[in-house]
Amino acid sequence: MSPLIWAFITTSLSTSTIVTLSSNHWLLAWVGLELNTLSILPIIMKSNHPRATEATTKYFLTQAAAAALIMFSSILNAWETGQWSIINMSPIPTSIMTLAILMKLGLAPMHFWYPEVIQGSTMKTAMVISTWQKIAPLSLLYLTLINSPKEIILTMGLFSTLIGGLAGLSQTQTRKIMAFSSITHMGWMITMIPFNLNLVTLTLIMYISLTIPMFISLNSTAAITLKDFSQSHLHNPTLTTIMMAILLSLGGLPPLSGFLPKLLILNILTKFKLTLFATLIALTSLPSLFFYLRMVYTTTLTSPPKTTNTQYKWRLKPNYTYISPLMLNATIMLPMTPLLIFY
Repeated sequence: MSPLIWAFITTSLSTSTIVTLSSNHWLLAWVGLELNTLSILPIIMKSNHPRATEATTKYFLTQAAAAALIMFSSILNAWETGQWSIINMSPIPTSIMTLAILMKLGLAPMHFWYPEVIQGSTMKTAMVISTWQKIAPLSLLYLTLINSPKEIILTMGLFSTLIGGLAGLSQTQTRKIMAFSSITHMGWMITMIPFNLNLVTLTLIMYISLTIPMFISLNSTAAITLKDFSQSHLHNPTLTTIMMAILLSLGGLPPLSGFLPKLLILNILTKFKLTLFATLIALTSLPSLFFYLRMVYTTTLTSPPKTTNTQYKWRLKPNYTYISPLMLNATIMLPMTPLLIFY
């Protein structure tokens, strides 16, 4: 792909998200979502692999169906209310639009396309799909907060944390593990939309801060499956330590930054007298913690019985210093919890 075309695609990808973020009209928001989808498709199929073609097709069909539902809900709302404003929505179009957006985000039970698309993409493309592509649909959930169906959002959030954790237990492909990790984190995130949007934004920022360095580390070590982790600490102990800290932070262990959003979410849920729901969502996050710990164990606590004469894939990429600030953000944000709560 020529640099001019690549620059055009990346500019279109960023601009489409900004268009959706700044829109107040349903038609403009829909145009931004469609541009976002059409911009990411050439990036997914860039590797010219059959799996990349399959992932591109699945991504296009799913996003097109969700966009059609969004357009249908906006037309239905304009028929009922006589206006195209995003903020003023009637209940039934809001429910349809919420389901379409949750389908775009890949939440359970409409998550089946998401791990397959991540598996068929490269590490960098999977990182973009898992981070940047979440911003535009979430902004529409922000704008329709007033009439959002709280029962649907809480139910799908609980299902996402449960299914994301259980489905990730049997995976050995690192990209699929990160896909189910994304489903779990999005489940935690959307449960706060009816209650506290500032906490949703904080959780999104923390999720992006943890996911980007993890994908960069996986790409640097060329770790496609779990068995590729077993020799990484013999050749680059620094990067292995960074990966271990990020994985534990993704799991939400208390000393690390990943525990911060989960603690605040459970606190808000108990304040709104949803103690049973808070208990359930905390219990459903335990399976995801298990497969994070399995990755940590494979990375740091196992070693091969003997060294081999094959060329290791990460020797040609020795520079890992650019993820150090992200690694610090993934580990030492927890002491700033009081500041983040009150300000």
